[in-house]
Amino acid sequence: MIAIDDHAMNLTELPDLKLLQLFDLFYDVRSVTRAAEQIGQSQPTVSIWLGRLREYLQDPLFVRTPGGMTPTPQTDALIGPCREILESLRRFAAWEISFDPATAKRHFRICMTDASHITLLPRMLAHVRAQAPGVRLEAARIDGNMERALESGEADLAIGHVPWLGGGMYQQQFYMQDWVCLANRHHPRVRARLNLKQYRSEGHVIIAAGTGAQLLEQALLREGIERDVVLELPGMLGLGSIIQSTDLIATLPRNIGETLAKVNDIAVHPCPFPVESFAVRQHWHAKYHHEAGNRWLRSVVADLFLSS
Repeated sequence: MIAIDDHAMNLTELPDLKLLQLFDLFYDVRSVTRAAEQIGQSQPTVSIWLGRLREYLQDPLFVRTPGGMTPTPQTDALIGPCREILESLRRFAAWEISFDPATAKRHFRICMTDASHITLLPRMLAHVRAQAPGVRLEAARIDGNMERALESGEADLAIGHVPWLGGGMYQQQFYMQDWVCLANRHHPRVRARLNLKQYRSEGHVIIAAGTGAQLLEQALLREGIERDVVLELPGMLGLGSIIQSTDLIATLPRNIGETLAKVNDIAVHPCPFPVESFAVRQHWHAKYHHEAGNRWLRSVVADLFLSS
């Protein structure tokens, strides 16, 4: 057990705010009369308050000399900490519970997949740059450390399909994702529609990352489909140009699939077998549910992507 010095830790014996303010002022004016004028109190009151400070600190604090009231060495040592306390109290009193995006200087960290870098992040960035020029965004990975990061405040939001998140989290659903297949628009064997026989026989590009990948793997196993994997990529980078320049096929969630197809002029086909759809949501920790900046960021993301 740790012993505590009751006298040293008794906060009720600390000087109150008006005495600290007097100490700060008196260090500059060195006059009871002038101090009384500036704080709107009588000279006897200021003298009493100064006496309380002397008693508490067990030091005369200011002594009379031919040049006027002079601070003692202890006063010189204490004026810095006193002013730090008063400045901290001023900042505390001025703390804004609101968030003004136009003037805010803030760094937000958002966990998302690399598919979201393509589908969601450009719209988010454009909106934030227009509405909050002092705000900086950072895109982070969705991984095993994400839940801890949301709880600690290292990350502000997670966007995507994150079914493993535990308790203490809020979530908001944006839209559902089904699955599509991408193929070269001039594929020699795939024309208007990709059928299951073609899907089984063609070469495939697969993406190792992606929070919905497990749903696709479960569907392939359930349907007894073994793909001919020609290329495995760690993420979406380069996938569109690969599909555009080869006869390979990729199976992706609809949002990223249609985005890549539009940019790279490639064909989108319905997936020829059933794959469980999933919801894209934003997630945040309960600790930051009422924090003004987090609320603003969530509202921005919801306005952009709710039911999009």
